[in-house]
Amino acid sequence: MKVKEIKAKTILRKHKKIDSWFLSRYGMNIYRGCIHNCAYCDGRSEKYNVSGDFGCEVQVKINAIEVLRRELDAEKKKMAAEKEFIMLGGGVGDSYQPIEEKYRFSRKALELLYEKDFPVSILTKSTLIERDLDVIKKINEKNKAIVSFSFSSACDKISSIFEPGVPSPSERLKTLKLFKKSGIPTGIFLMPVIPFITDKPEILNDTIDKAKKADVDFIIFSGMTLKKGRQKDYFFDVLKKNYPELIIDYSNIYKDNPWGNPAAEYHDYIQKIFSVISKRYKIPVRIPYYLFKDFLSENDLVVVILEQIDYMIKNLGGKSPYGFAAYSISKINKPLSSIKNDLRKIKGVGPATEKIILEILETKNSKYYEKLMAF
Repeated sequence: MKVKEIKAKTILRKHKKIDSWFLSRYGMNIYRGCIHNCAYCDGRSEKYNVSGDFGCEVQVKINAIEVLRRELDAEKKKMAAEKEFIMLGGGVGDSYQPIEEKYRFSRKALELLYEKDFPVSILTKSTLIERDLDVIKKINEKNKAIVSFSFSSACDKISSIFEPGVPSPSERLKTLKLFKKSGIPTGIFLMPVIPFITDKPEILNDTIDKAKKADVDFIIFSGMTLKKGRQKDYFFDVLKKNYPELIIDYSNIYKDNPWGNPAAEYHDYIQKIFSVISKRYKIPVRIPYYLFKDFLSENDLVVVILEQIDYMIKNLGGKSPYGFAAYSISKINKPLSSIKNDLRKIKGVGPATEKIILEILETKNSKYYEKLMAF
């Protein structure tokens, strides 16, 4: 492992719109690059400009906490009384990869977020997070903390091939149980599911069954992207060594889409399989309302609920106007409650969407949304 210490100008990233998958308005990468060396990692793509030998080198932002403190103070003034989730964990470096054991910057960041009164969403693959149970518990008691782990499956053998630098799925599940027993909300991001390997019904069923037994609050599913260049080349090298018979199948579904997405037919197929199995186990497939209802601005609450409605409708094979409406609302800088009489002027907002928005503004919820999310 090669470590390079660098100084960062910024740590906190404010998203243009709330990320309804992770509930975060803000994100941060304390480390750039990742020693976990997952074969499919999107962070390996040239798109993210991570220099060096990805998987073997990592850059440490040695002034991260100093910069973060300054940025949090500035954001706090802008946000006034609003509390917005900050996500610890990112696409170009796990915040709890092995280097964290030495530098402890993720722990220091959590201590600072507790001090500054922010709710936190954490995504990792590392059981090192157990070390910080005490401070995460304090954040959850004061505001809210959500601890999530990413999986490609619950199979230890497959994980050892594609996720060589991380604790096994069995170990990750034990850590999730520990946090849940400590009163902290937990979730699984089943992403990416690896085509023709971990997307088989029996493997998906095993993963979701183990998630249910770990008593997670939700499980969020996504397929695998392979962007042309370094990411795709590296993954294909691993595939050739372990599953050479699948090369042709992969070539058929990955046609160098600009975003690295597989063929739409394949995506729809695995989405349907996941939907059927997750319904059987009655696990929410989006972060549940009760975890975020008190921690979002009114506009962000509307955006998240509309996007979750959009996901559920499309998941059932229907067409939905709600995603576009949510996107339009995310660009509005004034509170929706101040323009209640002009909602129909927003692009994508028709009579049905207007009715839902007004209900959310009045009650902070939607009966239609509750119905869709019910099992």
